[in-house]
Amino acid sequence: MTGLLCYCRAGFEPELAAELTARAAEVGVFGHARTERGSGFVVFATDQAAALSRALPWRDLVFARQKLQLLAELRGLDPKDRIAPILAALHADAAGSVLPAGQDPGNRYGELLVEHPDSDAGKPLSGLARAFGNALRPALRTAGVLTARDTASLPRLHVCFVDGDHAFVACSDPSDSAPWPLGIPRLRLLPDAPSRSALKLEEALLTLLDESERGRLLREGMRAADLGAAPGGWTWVLTRHGLRVSAVDNGPLRQHVLDTGLVEHLRADGFQWQPPRPLDWMVCDMVEQPRRVAERMATWLREGWCRQSIFNLKLPMKKRWDETRLCLDLLAAQAQRPLVVRAHQLYHDREEITVFAALES
Repeated sequence: MTGLLCYCRAGFEPELAAELTARAAEVGVFGHARTERGSGFVVFATDQAAALSRALPWRDLVFARQKLQLLAELRGLDPKDRIAPILAALHADAAGSVLPAGQDPGNRYGELLVEHPDSDAGKPLSGLARAFGNALRPALRTAGVLTARDTASLPRLHVCFVDGDHAFVACSDPSDSAPWPLGIPRLRLLPDAPSRSALKLEEALLTLLDESERGRLLREGMRAADLGAAPGGWTWVLTRHGLRVSAVDNGPLRQHVLDTGLVEHLRADGFQWQPPRPLDWMVCDMVEQPRRVAERMATWLREGWCRQSIFNLKLPMKKRWDETRLCLDLLAAQAQRPLVVRAHQLYHDREEITVFAALES
């Protein structure tokens, strides 16, 4: 089997399958999605895997935590020797593959990740994944498949166990995939964070912006608005970057957030308030109908009240991919200005997606 292997939040497999199917059809690639609800992953089987991977950059996928190119699916693995079938699959793949110019065919991969789905069935496999990685890594190096030291410029090799005798072998391009195991950034909630929602904005900044964008777009002294700010989690994250924040909410903020001297608390309705002058940023994590949020965010961008925004869209229980497309199309249409839009279901999201939308410079 060849195709794409994508990880997702458990329970959102139908949304990811619908997204991959629709996006593949748009670029003229034929195939089919295969998954089970609650599994934490989707396989999109196609004999045009490389072309599809190029046409669907990881950053453009909404429900995929990770995007991998599938090399083999191995069933009935013998617990006494799981390594030999993996080596055989890799040698078979090498026989039919064309390596990038200048890449040493003796060291095809620069890093090994042995993983498991982030699901109820997958989490008990973490011990197996960790122990097997320690055994497989030297075997791959002896076979000339893996570099002696991790090499970030080469493709990564992934082995994903979905059961003790069932695994996928896949690879990823470091420039077109999540850099974290399982596609999950490991963030720690600091003791002075006003709420766990702070992790959502921290992850959004890490996932939706690259390093150069974070340095350019999050500078000390910039001005921002946080709509629906209470108790102040997202405002607190912005102040940690040195931004001055108008925190708009009728509810209270944590006192230590106000004590930063960077926050003005405005008791007002976040859906009615507008800034007296243009801002660099607007963020919003209000619990509202997703279409209403998309329309209000479009107004902010159309009127030039901000240049960049990050906001959440709370999705319905059914037809969540359809609602996602509708809301993103609505945002683009009503903004009436060229936008850069990236949307992703973050690890710290639940029944929602997080969107970065900015005016094109």
